[in-house]
Amino acid sequence: MAMEFIADPLVYAIAVPAVLIVGISKGGVAGGLGSVSVPMMALAISPIQAAAILLPILCLMDLFGLHAYRGIWDRRNLALMLPGALAGILVGTLTFRYLSDDGVRLIVGVVALGFVVWNWLGPKLLRRAADPRTEPGPAGLFWAGISGFTSFIAHAGGPPVHVYLLPQRIDKTLYVGTLVVFFTAVNYTKLVPYGLLGQLSANNLGTALILSPLAPVGIWLGVRFHRMLSESLFYTLCFVFLSLTGVKLIWDGLSGMMGG
Repeated sequence: MAMEFIADPLVYAIAVPAVLIVGISKGGVAGGLGSVSVPMMALAISPIQAAAILLPILCLMDLFGLHAYRGIWDRRNLALMLPGALAGILVGTLTFRYLSDDGVRLIVGVVALGFVVWNWLGPKLLRRAADPRTEPGPAGLFWAGISGFTSFIAHAGGPPVHVYLLPQRIDKTLYVGTLVVFFTAVNYTKLVPYGLLGQLSANNLGTALILSPLAPVGIWLGVRFHRMLSESLFYTLCFVFLSLTGVKLIWDGLSGMMGG
């Protein structure tokens, strides 16, 4: 397969910051910003092509993330979440040709913002901060399934997982490490259906190769950023990023559906 790549400078002007943002997110703030990468690149190319270009880069970032957080993950949560994620990926694969990308963006955005409102503006907000942490449970299967599905469609698997994990208030480093392992498994699994569906073309892989040197840079910046954050600031930033992601996805979803 001959080396090919996108030649449009506008694509790289948008893709470079998008890749750096997702690297910083994966390396330091639990993936809260990663969901905006596909919408950013979709300003210049189709969302489907953007997702295909980003997947190999995400897989490369995952290797750096595993090294940075080696041995740091919540085994009980992963045991609950991974089967659900695999089921979600399978559903995404089987229904790929019949799905509306804009509808998926809208659903994920509503889930993200709904969770933030529930945590920040609900009547139990102040009491909740002092309540015991929630424990891992069967809900992990459900939310991980949603995450696997939305991750397959647009690499937007972060919000559903945050809905499940954030109320547990686990240590910030354990939190990020758990997500690193989870999304490594998810992303490498997605390579198989992406290949079968023809999304890993020479053009997409060549473009991903050009952008791949940014992967370790973004992870390194994210790890540095993570180490400078306090526990409370970390969770505040997670909620802020989750809000921004939700607004962006809702806007894109509604705009696309109304335009269609």
